[in-house]
Amino acid sequence: MSMTLANQQRIKIFSLLSPAYLWLTVAIFLPLSAMFYFSFLSDVPFGQKEWFYSTENYQAFFQTTTYAKLLWKSIKLGLMVTGCAVLVGFPCAYVLAKSIQGRSREALFLLVILPFWSNSLVRIFSWAIVLRGNGVLEIALNTILPFEVDVNLMFSTPAIVIGLVHSYLPYVILTSYLALQAIDDNLIDAARSMGANKLTILWRIILPLSLPGLLAGAVLIFVPVVGSFMEPRILGGRVGTYFGTVIEDQFVAVFNWPLGAALSFILLAVVLIILAVASPILRRAQT
Repeated sequence: MSMTLANQQRIKIFSLLSPAYLWLTVAIFLPLSAMFYFSFLSDVPFGQKEWFYSTENYQAFFQTTTYAKLLWKSIKLGLMVTGCAVLVGFPCAYVLAKSIQGRSREALFLLVILPFWSNSLVRIFSWAIVLRGNGVLEIALNTILPFEVDVNLMFSTPAIVIGLVHSYLPYVILTSYLALQAIDDNLIDAARSMGANKLTILWRIILPLSLPGLLAGAVLIFVPVVGSFMEPRILGGRVGTYFGTVIEDQFVAVFNWPLGAALSFILLAVVLIILAVASPILRRAQT
């Protein structure tokens, strides 16, 4: 009888999970398999072009130092954007979770998720209007300040960082908020009654307990930022040449899909290696 119930339970679980796994297979693994296949071709197998299997696309990464430099540049950009998002997003999440109640919290949540409601290109070009010379920011500052300032952040690394932080900031806010909401307020009150100051409470109670959500948000930001190409392309100009923009060029401009696929898998491998190396450190930090 117990075996029959266990089998029925497995069937129910499988029936509930199978649509999700089927969607993941169709939407993720099949395109990745096609990309992996293309990465070992000498040319696109379209038309009358001659092609053969080769590893020259992967060899090009190690033979050309430019690719490695751009990959390191993209990793630094990912770390920079993730750090800025954490510094801005965690205090915002703490205020939402512990300081604000009622409709005020709902209104602020609306402002947090508002970037998700607009197209990414609209957000990027909006920042271009704000950050360019004689733009919205410069006009507003010159109206307020008694002296004239020249603010032209377009086509620079700070402009890229601002655009990316704005796009991915909600991830760290939402994940940190969920972790902070799970912290019992009685722990904080008990620490205060024992004479702990605000810094001690933050360092010894709030940060350790909310670290899983904070790290989840950081990973959700770091992974897509390393391969980003729209924000660097539009807001960075010549400065915005990164590994992701090179991959996009191979598919869109050069039509060298095999090289673009190989560079994509190299980027995926590097990101997975970074996460694998950091995983024991992050796990130790959570305990």
